[in-house]
Amino acid sequence: MPDVLDRKKPDKIGIALRVALFALIGYLGLYIFAFILTVVLPENALVVEAALAPFAAAAIANAITVRIYERGRLSDLGLGWTRTSAREFFVGAGIAAAAAIAIILVPMAEGYVRFEAAPSVEHRLPSILFIAFVLLFGAFGEELMFHGYAFQLLVRRMGAFATILPVAVLFGFAHRDNFNANPLGIVNTMLWGVLLGYAFVRTHALWLPIGLHYGWNVALPLLGANLSGFTMGVTGYALKWRAGDLWSGGGYGPEGGLLTTIIVVVLFVVVIKLFAEPEEMEPR
Repeated sequence: MPDVLDRKKPDKIGIALRVALFALIGYLGLYIFAFILTVVLPENALVVEAALAPFAAAAIANAITVRIYERGRLSDLGLGWTRTSAREFFVGAGIAAAAAIAIILVPMAEGYVRFEAAPSVEHRLPSILFIAFVLLFGAFGEELMFHGYAFQLLVRRMGAFATILPVAVLFGFAHRDNFNANPLGIVNTMLWGVLLGYAFVRTHALWLPIGLHYGWNVALPLLGANLSGFTMGVTGYALKWRAGDLWSGGGYGPEGGLLTTIIVVVLFVVVIKLFAEPEEMEPR
């Protein structure tokens, strides 16, 4: 993968200006596209708006900044398809989906949660496929926004540790206005931000974090759980918890409970075990 971010070494002021421009374009783009989608889409399409607006805003912010400052392309930001990309994406999606399944089925086996019938859309299978497709755009968009040009520039200039933690905090606070958001849910989202940022540093590409992000996001709704406060309602069933909100996450979904806190740590260990240190990786 061509490392366009290493061609020039701007000073601290230059770095700050680049990050600021990226953030400004992303922020304005998010509100502009959210407004456009609000006008175009029906009122019950909040999930589509929440996925497509960040994707469009992040794609434009990354494309503009990498072109202006590095004469590069979006593919230079860890999106170039290589012989390892498929493994990173599909393994990431697989282990994250397995983690989501585990935090539902383990409590279910102990009698703390069960499935119950719930209102659903008329055409269930097409709706499930559509939501799965939309959530893919959502995962791409959030990874481009939080682990795209600005993040990668800061990692190379300031180091991984100094970059991952602050960006993870921003990632968590970006979800604070979601429906039924709670303090533990925000903390868990920050932990996810650490995991996703580390996944990029581990592989020098966005495919693993996109896979992790997507696998988790698509598995929870298919299990009848809320996703970051959103109720998809496409499967015809929902989860009924006997455990308290501390474990179930309440209306925010499992991401607002301790089970997610535990599983993110497990995923972190799994990523370390499955993916080699960067210096041990074969050249891309």
